[in-house]
Amino acid sequence: MTKRKPARFSATKAVKANARERVGQPKPARVVDTVPRTGREIKHKPKLEEIIRQEE
Repeated sequence: MTKRKPARFSATKAVKANARERVGQPKPARVVDTVPRTGREIKHKPKLEEIIRQEE
């Protein structure tokens, strides 16, 4: 059997490994809620037609 070839040196991986060793693992990403926010109709100005209908 042939020997495994050593992996090429990657400066990025070395820096990240060093940072993880000193600071620790980063926190996992937050999960975004899929529930729609309330009050979306309030954010839009009423249309001119709707204002006229309310006055009548």
